[in-house]
Amino acid sequence: MNTSFKVALRYGIFVTISLIAYFLILKLFNLHENPWLRLFNGVVMSLGIYYAIKHYKLISKDEFSYINGAKTGLVTGFVATVIFTVFMAIYMFHLDLPFTEKLLGDWFNDYEVGANILLFIIFIEGLASTVVLSLGFMQLFKKSYNISQNL
Repeated sequence: MNTSFKVALRYGIFVTISLIAYFLILKLFNLHENPWLRLFNGVVMSLGIYYAIKHYKLISKDEFSYINGAKTGLVTGFVATVIFTVFMAIYMFHLDLPFTEKLLGDWFNDYEVGANILLFIIFIEGLASTVVLSLGFMQLFKKSYNISQNL
């Protein structure tokens, strides 16, 4: 198995477990309906992608490339996003049916989409943050070819 994929899979699963644990802790204190507390999901995703790329750079040493580093970050975020979206689908459709009604209110009753729109939003937010964070962090980890200014 490719080293980049192994690192991304490991960190993607770790990010997913962290996101699920955070959501369940919020549920425990009945704060899971507050949309502002979802901002911490971005922090968890940021840390996961950052450390995945950093770990991959450490183990690949001189063979580290921009493409492989970005791929590691993208796969890490994609794995975390897909698994977390599946968890939320199970939670919303089977474990806590009134959750989506409380969260959405009457916003989407006219369109009859309900929880599907929330799953779509979770998925798109995860993918968008993955792309932005992966490319952003690669600016820190890429090899620099700048010319020395000490003449």
